[in-house]
Order: sequence, then C-alpha cells, then structure tokens
Amino acid sequence: MAMLTACGSRNSGPGPAAQHPLFREVAAETGLQFSHFTGATGEFYLPEIMGSGVALVDYDGDGDLDVYILQGRLLDPRKGLTDALFPPPAGWKAGNRLFRNELIPSGKLHFTDVTEQAGLGHAGYDMGVAVGDYDNDGYPDLYVTGFGANVLYHNNRNGTFTDVTRAAGIKDEGWSTSAAFVDYDRDGYLDLFVTHYVDFDIARKKECRAQTGGLDYCSPSEYRPLVAKLFHNERNGKFVDVTRTSGIGSLAGPGLGVVCADFNGDGWIDIYVANDGAASYLWLNQGNGTFKEVALESGTAYSSDGKSQAGMGLAAGDYDNDGSEDIFKTNLLHEQFNLYHNDGHGFFSDAAAQVGLGQATHPYTGFGTGWIDYDNDGWLDLFVANGSVSILESRQGVKYPYCQAKLLFHNESGKHFRDTTASAGPGFGLCEVSRGVAFGDIDNDGDIDVVVSNNNGPTRLFLNQTGSEKHWLQVRLEGTRSNRLGLGARVAVMRKRHAPLWRRAHSDGSYLSASDVRVHFGLSGDPDVTAVVVVWPDGSREIWHQIQTDRIITLRQGTGQQPGD
Repeated sequence: MAMLTACGSRNSGPGPAAQHPLFREVAAETGLQFSHFTGATGEFYLPEIMGSGVALVDYDGDGDLDVYILQGRLLDPRKGLTDALFPPPAGWKAGNRLFRNELIPSGKLHFTDVTEQAGLGHAGYDMGVAVGDYDNDGYPDLYVTGFGANVLYHNNRNGTFTDVTRAAGIKDEGWSTSAAFVDYDRDGYLDLFVTHYVDFDIARKKECRAQTGGLDYCSPSEYRPLVAKLFHNERNGKFVDVTRTSGIGSLAGPGLGVVCADFNGDGWIDIYVANDGAASYLWLNQGNGTFKEVALESGTAYSSDGKSQAGMGLAAGDYDNDGSEDIFKTNLLHEQFNLYHNDGHGFFSDAAAQVGLGQATHPYTGFGTGWIDYDNDGWLDLFVANGSVSILESRQGVKYPYCQAKLLFHNESGKHFRDTTASAGPGFGLCEVSRGVAFGDIDNDGDIDVVVSNNNGPTRLFLNQTGSEKHWLQVRLEGTRSNRLGLGARVAVMRKRHAPLWRRAHSDGSYLSASDVRVHFGLSGDPDVTAVVVVWPDGSREIWHQIQTDRIITLRQGTGQQPGD
C-alpha cells in the first residue's frame, strides 16, 4: 500500500477563467526580505554581474518549503562598504540567508530568518546551490558554489548544518556556477556534478568596453574556460574526484547551467551543460562510470543555423507530453532561446521558432527558467527570468543599465506557446536584473509558485493564484534502494482516456538554483487517476492504485506493486 500524506487537500474543480493576475508578488509581506549585494565598486569584476541563485528546500522536514538565498560581497580586498556603488539597504546582513517557512504548523505563509541558528551564513562570493540527501538520512543537504571555495553542508536533522567540505574530500576552488546531485552509476547514492566557468582572477582583470566606449563587463571569451568536475559518492560520507576517469575532464567549457535526465531512454542519467559563448555539452552516460560528449551529433550543441550561443539557464521536461525529455536553453540578447525537441531516442531539433518562442525571446538575455504547469491543465508552461550582462542601449545613462522584464508562456497543447506575461501580474513587468529562479508549491495549495533572485536587487516571491481552478497531484518520493529523495526517478500519472503524463523528480536546472523535489501534475478537469507509476533511478518499476488527487502524497519504494501484478 502507498504511504499517503494529505497536505493542503481540497476538492477543487474546473471553474471560470480567472480575472485576477496569475501571480501575486508577496516577498515583503511574507517576511522574505533579502537584497542581493553585488559588491560593485566600478572595477567591473566579472562575477559581480553573474550571480546569484536560490534554493527551495524543506530542510527541517515539516512539509513546507524553506528558502535559501545566496549573497555576494566586495571582491576588492582594498575597499570597504563605503566604496560600493550600490550600498546595502538598512538592516542588511552579510552572507547567505536561510528563511524558514512557518506555514506548518501555523497555517499562515510567513518566513523567519534562521540563518545563524542553522549555521548557513556563508560569507563568500557565492553563486549557486544544489540540494540532495547525499547520505540518505532523510534530510536534504546543501552544496554551495561560488567564486572561491565551495562548501558542502550536512544537515544535522535538528535544524542545523555542519560544513563537512574537508571531511567529505570534496574541496573545489576556482569559479564554480551551477551544480547538481545525480546518481549517475545507479548505486543508490547521489554523486555531485559541478560546472566551472572561466579562469578569472581579480589581480589579472582585463579592461573591456561597451559599444558606447565606456567601461563594461567583459565577455567570457576574454578568459580561459574551465573543466567541470564530477565527484563520486563513496557511500561512507566521502567523495572521490572522478573527473578524469569519467571522461568529464576531457573538455573545458564556460559552463553555467546544468540539468540531468535520461535523454536517450536507456535508463541511465545523462548530463547537459549550457556553455556561455561556446558549444553546449551533452554528456551521454555509458553505463560503466564514463561519459561520452555527443552534443553535436544529438543536435544540442549549437543554434539551428550552426552557431554557438551564450547558454545560461536550462530546463528539461516533456513539453509536448510524448514521454521524452526536451530541453529549453536561455541565451544572450538577439540570439533567441532554444527549444530542443527530443525524438525519443536522444536526437533533437530546435523547435523554438515553430512553437512561438523564437522572436518572442529575441530581445532578452535569459537566465533562470523552468517548465511549470502554472494553471494545472496538464501541459508544461514556461517561465523565464531575464537581465542583461552588458549595457543595454535603451538603458544608457541609468546607474545599473542591465534590467529587463520576466516572461511567461502558456503551452497550447504542445503545439504553440502563447505569451501570457501581460496577465501574469505587475511583478513580471518590473525592470530587474534577474538571475536564479526556483520553482515549487510554497503554500501547499496545489499550484507552482516562483522565487526569483535578482542581481543587485530584492528577491521576489510570485505566489500562484490559479490553483483552485483545476485538479492536481503532487508526489513526494522516498527511495530505499534508490537515493532517498528519488532524484532522477520518472513518474507517470495514468488516467482513462488520456495518455500517460510523465514527469521527473529533480531539483536541478534553471540557473544557479534548486527547486522543489516533489513531482507536480496538473490534471485539468479530470481527477480520475487510475494509477501512478514510478521508474526508480535503479531501473525498478512500481505502480500504485487507488490514488486520491488534489493533495500531496508520499510513495515509498518497495510499497507498490510490480507492473502486471
């Protein structure tokens, strides 16, 4: 029998189209008050414009999503806060911040800053964060990347964390960006993939200029690209660097985004990396501890006209409900973003122009992104956060001339994407330099909410207002033979008169950020779920019947039936 946990349950049904905005920005009113400090002093150090990320993670196991946000600092050791071009606001606190969600047990969505109690106030120049339970103790751990040394935080299961970087043997320095926990060898323990960017050094900073002649941030092409790293989990609390022996170390690249999924359907998790200004990499898992880079032959290395692009953010998901994982990649202004459609065998074609995402994304520089079924109609919609990295001509004379609006696209049955930004809410039109984005049901009401981390600006929380109109289901996985969080598992909802609806358990993707690991399904007006199928990361399959919808359920490995029983 499935272990079922009802949370935020309600008997919702289809209703009339909403007249109110799709999302409401509620960060300040819920206590999620955080402002990113870029540390800029007029030197145009490249890390200042690139960060930072955010994570949604239930760190205390109470059933609601907490928020961890990464912070910058001054990069020039010769200067102080009085030298900053953009001084921190009143009440600002240095270092990363952890906000505990008080929804459970209070019943009210509100956040409390518990950083000091938790021990998570790292004060480096941090970039990204990955979430995964690397020791399978039932509590998620955090890996923080940055310009400088990275940090692995072990969750002590009592509301606190311990820095175990040295003890785990996972020391990694330089400039790291996105990271992902992934069980690439299917041994039941999460390994760690870390993208690296370029060999930038404060002392050897180059001087670059905008087209107008003024100083501006350099392109990554001015610096040597770095090699990503892969760490194997030894199942004893320690990791071993297998970058060279796995093949990952054979190619350098200015990596920014990373997403892990089984793209060719062979049962082994592959790794796709968005490189900035260079060909992207698709590392195909060979099933023997090694990877082969196949982006060129798979159709995911370049644009449709064979050009390299400034890849930043990534999202993998089945946008046309054909059962295979497609890839969306954000790029630089005037490059258009990519929608790589998967033929089911790991070969892709860029369908962005055909489905309406070509010209619509042409004027933007995209970063954090994600497939979210925001209206629960059973089709994955698309969110994109934007913000330039070089001075925008239209913003000349503005003190921080990099801001852009956000984008929201509605999926029209897998055939076309309709721009619904205008009805998304006034927060989407705010001109901000957006970077990291994390997705999850923050108020446990059945629809997906969005947290945006802005560079040199406040964090935004966009609360979804549409969930009561259609049916839904969220699945929390609990692995036993597979990793505890079930990361990498494929989950399908089975209904009469409908094809199976496949989704993936993951926290990776977007840009420098980590999303809710619970698997969300929009069911539109048909709540008649006959079964839920889980393909666990170890390759085993289970099926659960008698599933109730409009709630969050927990499925524990080993409690379902074998298909055909």
